[in-house]
Amino acid sequence: MATDVRSGRRDLAGAGGLVLGMAVDALLADPARGHPVAWFGRAASRLEAGLWRPDIRAGVLHTATCVGVVVGLAALMERVVPRGRIAVMAAGTWVAVGATSLGREARAIGAQIRDGDLPAARAALPALCGRDPRALDDVGVLRGVLESVAENTSDAVVGPLVYGALAGLPGLLGYRAVNTLDAMIGHRSERYQAFGAAAARLDDVANWVPARLTAALTVVLAPLVGGRPGQAWRTWLRDADAHPSPNAGRPEAAFAGALGVRLGGTISYPYGVQDRRWLGDGRTPTCADVEAAVRLSRLVGLAAVLLAALTRGGWRR
Repeated sequence: MATDVRSGRRDLAGAGGLVLGMAVDALLADPARGHPVAWFGRAASRLEAGLWRPDIRAGVLHTATCVGVVVGLAALMERVVPRGRIAVMAAGTWVAVGATSLGREARAIGAQIRDGDLPAARAALPALCGRDPRALDDVGVLRGVLESVAENTSDAVVGPLVYGALAGLPGLLGYRAVNTLDAMIGHRSERYQAFGAAAARLDDVANWVPARLTAALTVVLAPLVGGRPGQAWRTWLRDADAHPSPNAGRPEAAFAGALGVRLGGTISYPYGVQDRRWLGDGRTPTCADVEAAVRLSRLVGLAAVLLAALTRGGWRR
């Protein structure tokens, strides 16, 4: 009988739940309504309304409360339903990952660019990444899509699986809470420069391993989308540190090398403009690269869930 990892034996239910949850995501994608991550976001916003100050300590309290509640509830859920742990873990995985929705949104924007509907592509881009699309041309939109697919392969696919493998449901949902808070308040706007610092730093720490694992899997799997692993490896090592994030540059550089394109450059956000160095030295992205990036992302997600299941299923304390 499968038992919890804390007993020192294999957590086969947890491993099966990770695989089953990824399968559910592949079939159903994210819920159109009533997504638990949206509930978390609304609750975090209400708490922020009461706690916000232009002060780091207020941000630490906000972040610790939000993440602590999620981790505590997840741990309680694991204890309350021990015989249904595979279903609970599957549901948690479905909630935490976003592989299928990521691919669908990227492909939809790629199709809009292919059909010459730049205004529609610009309007859809903010749902995929947080930049200001108003001044972007076709190439700018495509670069945003490719960078978002690469980064979110780490944040929305590999990251949850890593922490689900290592810490079960509390790790899975706790990581998702950290990542969501970073997206909400972790940017360098005037309002969140101090208040969001704790969420941003915690997200940096949490994503250190997933970002590098994503880049490594991208290198290994590059030939399956017509890429060269050597080029992906060299681009990762050479260009990743050019990115302002300590983590996002790893998968983005690896994807750029694997696809043979050039990413980065000047990027406009609602709170300011960043002039980034280029990632990769390849050609200008095309609509075909969006399809290749989505396929590469799915392959990385498949490899990650297999590794996560093996880790969880064979884990020893």
